[in-house]
Amino acid sequence: MVATSTIAKQLAHLKVGKAGYVSHFTNCQMSCRLMSMGILPGSRVEVIRFAPFGGGCYVKADNLLIALRKEEATGIILR
Repeated sequence: MVATSTIAKQLAHLKVGKAGYVSHFTNCQMSCRLMSMGILPGSRVEVIRFAPFGGGCYVKADNLLIALRKEEATGIILR
């Protein structure tokens, strides 16, 4: 028997250069905004870089380059 685990992780906790697939969003209003920018459930999201002093992050989502606030990045749950 093999144990498998699906650990959900926030986008804000990924390291630079790492990627994941969007599972869901934590905030309904923010999810509408993120989906209109092109970040959809199932999208592959890669962290390009973080702003200094705990600011936002710059991500690549399905060949789109998008800057996100820290609150938006913590609202994106990856699988």
